[in-house]
Order: sequence, then C-alpha cells, then structure tokens
Amino acid sequence: MKNTYLSTALGLYLNYLVHGMGVILMSLNMSSLELQWQTNAAGVSVVISSLGIGRLSVLLFSGILSDKFGRRPFIILGMLCYLAFFFGIINTHNIVVAYAFGFLAGIANSFLDAGTYPSLMEAFPRSPGTANILIKAFISMGQFLLPMIISLLVWAEIWFGWSFLVAAAIMILNGLFLLHCTFPPHRAHKSPPVADSKVKHHCSVIDLASYTLYGYTSMTTFYIISQWLAQYGQFVVGMSYTESIKLLSVYTCGSLLCVFITAPLVRKTARTMTLLMLYTFISFVALLTVCLHPSVEMVVIFSFVIGFSSAGGVVQIGLTLMASRFPYAKGKATGIYYSAGSIATFTIPLITARLSERSIADIMWFDTAIAAIGFLLALFIGLRNRMASRRSVNMAPIAE
Repeated sequence: MKNTYLSTALGLYLNYLVHGMGVILMSLNMSSLELQWQTNAAGVSVVISSLGIGRLSVLLFSGILSDKFGRRPFIILGMLCYLAFFFGIINTHNIVVAYAFGFLAGIANSFLDAGTYPSLMEAFPRSPGTANILIKAFISMGQFLLPMIISLLVWAEIWFGWSFLVAAAIMILNGLFLLHCTFPPHRAHKSPPVADSKVKHHCSVIDLASYTLYGYTSMTTFYIISQWLAQYGQFVVGMSYTESIKLLSVYTCGSLLCVFITAPLVRKTARTMTLLMLYTFISFVALLTVCLHPSVEMVVIFSFVIGFSSAGGVVQIGLTLMASRFPYAKGKATGIYYSAGSIATFTIPLITARLSERSIADIMWFDTAIAAIGFLLALFIGLRNRMASRRSVNMAPIAE
C-alpha cells in the first residue's frame, strides 16, 4: 500500500510546501502591501485574519463531505482557490477586495486539510501519525524557503509580487502531477462493527472539548510567531529588516529538526501523549524567556527552540490522537479539530493588530499566556488518557 500511494503522498506534501509559503506571504510582504492597499500594519493584519474566517466557514462542512464523496475533489478545489489567492492579492489595490481573496485562501486551506489528512491516514494506516507530521515538514520547508526568496527580491530590487508567483507556479505544476496519481479508497459506505464501534468511536464530551481547545491554543502559539517573529526582531530587539526575516528560516530549521525526530516516535499512543505535553511545556518556557530577556542572541536561540516545540508537528500530534477516536469519520474529526485552529487564525490577528498599536512586545507576552494555557490542556489530556487506560478502556493505537 505504501508503494502504491507514495507518489500521491508526495503530491499532497508539495501542496503544503506551497501552503507554508501562503501562510506568511502577506506578513513578510507587509510593508509593500501597506503601500499597495494604502493602509497600515493593522490593516494588513485584518486582511490576514480573513484566512481564518475563510477556513472556519467551510472546514467542518468540507470534512464531513470528504467522508461522503472522497478526498480528491476537495484537494483539487483547494488548489484552485489558492491559485486565485496568489494572483488576486498582487493585482488588487483595494483592501476590501484583498480581504475577499484572503477569505478564499482560508477556504483553500480547509479544502486541502479535509482531503489531505484523511487521505494520508488511509494511505498509511500503520503509521498515520508519522504521515501527518510529515505535512509539517513540508510546511516548514516552504516557510524556510520564502524568506530567502523575499530577501533575494529585496536585494535585487525586484517586484515583491514574484514571491506570490513562485508559489503559484509550484502549485500549478503539482496539480498537473496529482491528476495522474491514485488516491486511497475512503470508508464512506462502511459502518463500524457493532461490537467495535462502542470502543473505537467513543469520545466523551470532555475529551472532545479538551482536544478542540488544544487545537485552538496550539495553533495560536505558533501562528503568532509565524506572523510577528520578524517584526519582534526588528522593532523590539533592534535587528535590520533583512536580518529579522531570516529569523523565520531559523524558526523553520527548528521545526524541521523536530519533525525528523518526532516522526519515528509517534507510533505508540503513550509516547505520543508524552511528546504532546513535553513540546507544549518547552514552548511556554521559550516564550517566557525571550519576553524577559529580548536580545539578538536570545531571539535567535528562541526562534530555533520555538520552531522545534510549537511548529514541529505538535498540532498534527493532537489531530492524530483525536482522529484515533473517530476511525470511521476522520474527515469529521479533522474538521472539528482544525475548526478550532481556524477560529484562532481569525481571532488572533484582530487581537494582535490591536496589541501592535501599543507594543509588539505585548504580542509575545500574550502568546506566552496562550502557551501556558496550552500546557495545562496538554496535562489534562494526558491525565484523561491515563485514567482511561486504568479503567481498561481500549483506545485504537496510533499505529493501527
């Protein structure tokens, strides 16, 4: 099965390399977009928030439909919506129209998530956690490459829009490649056996709520960093613009290292729970440290550590654990979990836009508080899992 779907998996992963670029394209081109749209940083942040609204608007709906109609249609729709975003943003001079294209990018993200995560779990049923975490590796690759591309454009004094066009070109070529790939069959018409469903399909309201809230906090923690790390380095620490955007490359190096370390470790549920708690704790400590001691050396170290702990796959670990409770409705589980993350990508830019008018340093303090809440939630999830094990409630292993 792995050999059958390896080419399909590669195409799905390449979509997320482009998505990694798309998430930070507007924030790294903020000054150019301010001039093009005749607004300020807060205005661009409001447009960035449209990605979260667009993602939230269709994620749960698309996840349920992908369980019913299959994964391929939603992946193709996601790619088409992303292409409209890339071309639309660089050709509009109206912030309202830009907001609409940002909304479309959010929809694209939802469609890709609804089709990709379930596809990978179905293509690699023996190692779904590893398959999902590798998505994060490609997101990180995109976020590693983009600052270099933008630095090159700035150095050569070339139009900033080429960074959008490069992402669009990769998406187009990958779309042509995926048209010839085979997707794994989904379980739309299969019902779980009666004796098996009470066990594998069980997820209490408390557990559902805790995973959903964790989806919000984990997404918030690294989303703030991806959007504001460069500005923090420039305006709080005092780095130059070209040096500050390189912090994102350091950040993505940390996330890539974490992916390669974590991928072989997530085959057992107990070990995965431990990683969830450990990484969330490291994120909290790293944020607290850089807020207390903002300096060039500290922010460089922080960029690597926070990339490792918050952007190295911890969101995907949470999703894999939650999806194990819904083996016959992976699309629905993905929709619920990432809907919480979408609420974060909608609400957080609005909050950080207001905080940025007072102090960018306050944004990092806000992220520190979110990371602390996330750590408490991770502890609670681990405690609930241990209690369930002691009561001999069988939960489907991550490796199955």
